Amino acid sequence: MNDKETILTQAGLKKYEDELETLKSVKRREVAERIKVAIGYGDISENSEYEDAKNEQAFIEGRIITLEKMLRNARIINNDEIGIDVVSVGCIVVVEDLEFGDQTEYSIVGTAEADPFENKISNESPLGKAMLGKDKGTVVEVNVPAGNIQYKIVDIKK
Repeated sequence: MNDKETILTQAGLKKYEDELETLKSVKRREVAERIKVAIGYGDISENSEYEDAKNEQAFIEGRIITLEKMLRNARIINNDEIGIDVVSVGCIVVVEDLEFGDQTEYSIVGTAEADPFENKISNESPLGKAMLGKDKGTVVEVNVPAGNIQYKIVDIKK
């Protein structure tokens, strides 16, 4: 099976390694204890505590498998690889919306780390794709459901 490469920054790698460690060392034990207590209540065929604990166990095990696969196929972007001459994964880009004049700062990350609420956009998102490989001063056009938006790349930094 050909697994897709996961692009991660150093911060993203640490975040997912920490989550995996917590799931394996803490959450597994907690849910095993909940199952043990629920079994102690007797008949498990109509035991909602047992059912809930088993569902949580399945979720945790699924997440562990997902994280292990992601980390196994990870390509880590080191700070040394991040340039500020053109937009690349791992850099921070300041863009200006040419219609409204608003400036926004985005971190360009791999898909696994994308979080729009923290202004972390994926290299595969429409804006991320449009900016990759471009330098300061370049105007990029992004096709969104509301039409086309033009952004000017104001600054690129680490």
